[in-house]
Amino acid sequence: MKNFFIITAIVVASFLYFPNEDSLKEKFENDFLIGATINQEDYQIVDKDAKAIKIVQKDFNAVTPENSMKWMHIHPEFNEFTFSNADKIVDFAKENEMYLLGHTLVWHNQVPDYIYNIKDKSTFQDHIEEHINTVVKRYQGKVDMWDVVNEALNDDGTLRKTVFLEMLGENYIEQAFSLANKADPNVALAYNDYNLYKPKKRKGAIRIINSLKEKGVRVDAVGIQAHWDLHFPSIKEIEQTIEELAATGVDVMITELDITVIPNPYELAGIAREEFKKFEGDKKWDPYQDEIPEDIQEKLTKRYKDIFELFVKHNDKISRVTFWGINDKYTWRNDNPINNRTDYPLLFDREYNEKPAYDALINLNN
Repeated sequence: MKNFFIITAIVVASFLYFPNEDSLKEKFENDFLIGATINQEDYQIVDKDAKAIKIVQKDFNAVTPENSMKWMHIHPEFNEFTFSNADKIVDFAKENEMYLLGHTLVWHNQVPDYIYNIKDKSTFQDHIEEHINTVVKRYQGKVDMWDVVNEALNDDGTLRKTVFLEMLGENYIEQAFSLANKADPNVALAYNDYNLYKPKKRKGAIRIINSLKEKGVRVDAVGIQAHWDLHFPSIKEIEQTIEELAATGVDVMITELDITVIPNPYELAGIAREEFKKFEGDKKWDPYQDEIPEDIQEKLTKRYKDIFELFVKHNDKISRVTFWGINDKYTWRNDNPINNRTDYPLLFDREYNEKPAYDALINLNN
């Protein structure tokens, strides 16, 4: 009975129709791995979503758990680990011979409340060590790479004020990488962050990587989170980011790729995130509730084409490109930063159909 739900879903999915006989993983097999995230918490992809399973099996050769390995899900109480959802994704990845990224060991978001109640630094240090040791060792030989530290920087390149920085000081990043390496000397280790196209933040990431290397602490890769839009960052900015990060001597990965097509309230100066709720239901911020207009679809298609042409150009530096989600129906963009919107950031629509952007990538001249 162990694999009953997976097998059932695959049998059902086998009757689905895909217009393109080619796949993304075959298209870019000589360039880089093509990945997608699996969200086991919200819609149980491995157990129930047969259409999504079929897409992942056909088009992708790498997977990332969107939430299942984050601290609040895998270590929700001080003395309690819950591995069931993460285990399902690990089993799915291995059964389908897919590269598996563990995401993430140390991140200031999605940590349980009890973390903030640990006031003794020694206890905090011991708990971090226990967390990393337990999680990394459990998946030793199964996870191919860990996002060891996620989003440690402010946009100005300084270290973000987090409970980890407060309790352990600036060396918490070095400690996390050292602990992960000790727990599994063979797994690849990465630093991952967003807005790295911004020069000051990019310099901060380069500083982290170089500092680790100078201290003899292993770091193998850097992840460029690619939550971008139709216009920003520019291709020139993306290229500069790839080149400068690659110059540190680590692999570059494009992680968390999606292209939002709807307005972003972050553009409003002086508006705190807590105030975004007042924009819910406002068509100004959710303009395409029924369908994506043809001209916007064309812009999305061109944007993906331009971006992937750049990725292929730098395939000597980029080892993996991962989409943050599978289809538009379940993208996190629908609820971030404003809840209950309708966005269209991925290559498959809400009915799991291939979008024109997908066709553009399949037909890319690489």
